Amino acid sequence: MANLANNRVTETSEDELIIKAGRTERQYWQDLWRYRELFYFLAWRDILVRYKQTSLGIAWALIRPFLAMVVFTIVFGNFAKLPSAGVPYPILVFAGMLPWQFFSNSLSECSNSLVSNANLLSKVYFPRLVVPASAVVVSFVDFMISGMILLGLMAWYNFVPSWRILMLPLFVAIAFAAATGAGLWLATLNVEYRDFRYIVPFIIQFGLYISPVGYSSSVVPEEWRFLYSLNPMVGVIDGFRWAILGGEAQIYWPGFLLSLGIVILSLVTGIWYFRRMERTFADVI
Repeated sequence: MANLANNRVTETSEDELIIKAGRTERQYWQDLWRYRELFYFLAWRDILVRYKQTSLGIAWALIRPFLAMVVFTIVFGNFAKLPSAGVPYPILVFAGMLPWQFFSNSLSECSNSLVSNANLLSKVYFPRLVVPASAVVVSFVDFMISGMILLGLMAWYNFVPSWRILMLPLFVAIAFAAATGAGLWLATLNVEYRDFRYIVPFIIQFGLYISPVGYSSSVVPEEWRFLYSLNPMVGVIDGFRWAILGGEAQIYWPGFLLSLGIVILSLVTGIWYFRRMERTFADVI
């Protein structure tokens, strides 16, 4: 009788463990909310670490895009004399620099986020999606800080945006989706193949050259614009300029819809691939 009772207890305990594990898997997205404090902690920690023991601190978030804007303005605005959509060239450049810096920083931070938190991943359970998502939020903080430069340029040139500025949050959301989707792919691939730590900087550098950051996408020949929009950041940058600059800044809608579709596809497939490989992270990281 005693053995029978023990067997029942064991079976009940095992059933409870199985039910608990199944419940955690089924409610993965609810777990993201339950672990929101970990999300805040990781984001805040990364912000502190990034600027720890630096003389200028968070001012680096302003200096880097400002210097890049100056270089692009001199090369494309003064030397190449490219069109500026009827606005001062520095504003044109920085309206494209903002989403690009957010995207490139997100790729860099996300790609290394899982590897740099290897000890945490191998010890406790939590939705692993928290880690790359917090990296994107850290890059978004830099994006918000860099926006102060754009406000300063507008004040310097007495530039007043049109009603289109009200649509800017929509394009920010698209930029956020693009950064998250691509970041999830690279974060997952970097766990499986460490070669990506060398590939990601090349992707970012190459992407800067093929994205309309220092110039307007209108300089691309009409017959190539749709193909050019296979780069999802083309639609994001054009959307930012349309919202911020107003006036002559226009969106090439077929290309924008193509870029938007690629952004959505990368986000959906990025989440799918991340969730598929998530269970193996602790074993291979």
